[in-house]
Amino acid sequence: MDKKVIMYTTTWCADCRAAKRFLDKRGILYQEIDVEQTPGAAEKLIEWSGGYRTVPTFDIDGAIVVDFDRAKLDQLLRSEM
Repeated sequence: MDKKVIMYTTTWCADCRAAKRFLDKRGILYQEIDVEQTPGAAEKLIEWSGGYRTVPTFDIDGAIVVDFDRAKLDQLLRSEM
């Protein structure tokens, strides 16, 4: 069963571009939300990260991964590969 992956990004974030390549290379579909264009998105990041607007941040079936933590993403997405 496919996991629902949402990635919170900004257009200027280099780690966001790297994270997109990471997911694309693995054939993982994701929804991208630009936190500067989507009302309420930045507030979610602040809540999840303890006060920061850290991008990229991922919501994988309700599990939140703050920042581009490749090991944690691999762990959560293992069944997708």
